[in-house]
Amino acid sequence: MVTVSSRDTWVYALRLPHDPCAARVARMTVRAALNGHGMPEVVDVVELLTSELITNAYLHTKGPASLRLTALGSGRFRVGVWDTSSHIPAPFDKPPGDRVEITSENAVGGRGLFLIQEYADSWGGWALGDGLLERGAGKLLWFEVGADRMGMQKHCR
Repeated sequence: MVTVSSRDTWVYALRLPHDPCAARVARMTVRAALNGHGMPEVVDVVELLTSELITNAYLHTKGPASLRLTALGSGRFRVGVWDTSSHIPAPFDKPPGDRVEITSENAVGGRGLFLIQEYADSWGGWALGDGLLERGAGKLLWFEVGADRMGMQKHCR
C-alpha cells in the first residue's frame, strides 16, 4: 500500500546541539521551509516564536534540542520544540484560555513566552520524565498558528 500525503501537509525535523547559534539556525530553517511551501503570511510570527522556544532551550538546559515543523493543512502550522528539561513554563502549563501576566518592565527576561499566548492560536507542553536523556527525559513545548489569523494580525495591529 502506498500512502500519498497532501501537498499542504508536511513535516521537517531538526536536531540542534547546545550551541548559541541554534536559535539562528532554527530561524533560518523555519523561514526556508515556510517560504519554500508558499506560507509567507506566517513566516515572521512563526520565526519569532520558534526563536523564543529554542533560545529558552539553550538558556535553561545543558543538552541538545529538537525542532519539528508540521504543516497540518488548511493553512495551519505547528512547531514543537523538545529539550532536556522536564520543567513546563507558563503559559504552556495552563490551558490556552488561561492567561499569564507579562513580567515587569524592569525584568531582564520573561517576555518571550508571553508572545506565544499573544500570537499563537493554541499551545501546550508535556513533561516526558525526570530521568537522563537516554531514558526519554525532557519536555515538548508546541504552538500552532493559522495562515488566516496571521494575515488578520498583520492588518489589525
